Amino acid sequence: MIVIEGLRKAYGSTPVVDGVSLRIPASGITSIIGPNGAGKSTLLSIMARLMEADGGTVIVDELDVTRTKTDLLARRLSILRQENHISSRLTVRDLVGFGRYPHSKGRLTPEDAGHIDRAIDYLHLGDLADRFLDELSGGQRQRAHIAMVLCQDTDYVLLDEPLNNLDMRHARGMMQLLRRAADELGKTIVLVMHDINFASWYSDGIVAMKAGRVVHHGAPDAIIRPEVLSAIYDMPIAVQDVAGKRIALYYE
Repeated sequence: MIVIEGLRKAYGSTPVVDGVSLRIPASGITSIIGPNGAGKSTLLSIMARLMEADGGTVIVDELDVTRTKTDLLARRLSILRQENHISSRLTVRDLVGFGRYPHSKGRLTPEDAGHIDRAIDYLHLGDLADRFLDELSGGQRQRAHIAMVLCQDTDYVLLDEPLNNLDMRHARGMMQLLRRAADELGKTIVLVMHDINFASWYSDGIVAMKAGRVVHHGAPDAIIRPEVLSAIYDMPIAVQDVAGKRIALYYE
């Protein structure tokens, strides 16, 4: 379980994360939604200790992320940020192998090689494994980065906009894969999502943020409701049931 208490972060006099307290259960998918500037990515970065909070705590399975040794934390929690620029000329296999660094410190073992092969297969990257990253499309690179995160083999996986650069088919495939990772591998996956319909369809829980605060937290059926979404996004949003799932309609 991830337990967040009184988390605060401000830039100058502007609060970005404003007293957030939250409990995210172990295993399953939790999506964080909300308008631009809601504090979603900042919250995720603080959870992963990529950014220092001004106050509050984040506890991951009784480990305080601000005090836990980096090596130990990296074996329990992994993160993929929204922007991932790599200047070195690496192959997909090289990149995925970086996920093993917390375990092997760069001296890859046969066990590490097995993790790398499984992550590449899991993301259907076998045909691209020996291609250089700068030869790939944006969507292919995104899949390679997520393979690297899964190769790290942590119980907790934090992903900031994992559907970036993916077309509809690959976005659906990515969410199906993450659903499998949660169900079959027991992963706890926390996503920052802009697509509220993907969040509704694949998540166990949804955290809705606005102006740095958590304004709603619950099952998709409790969040994907016209009155809730319209207040979060400041626009009329209708909701329909499709195949037992709630889908938001916001086109005119």
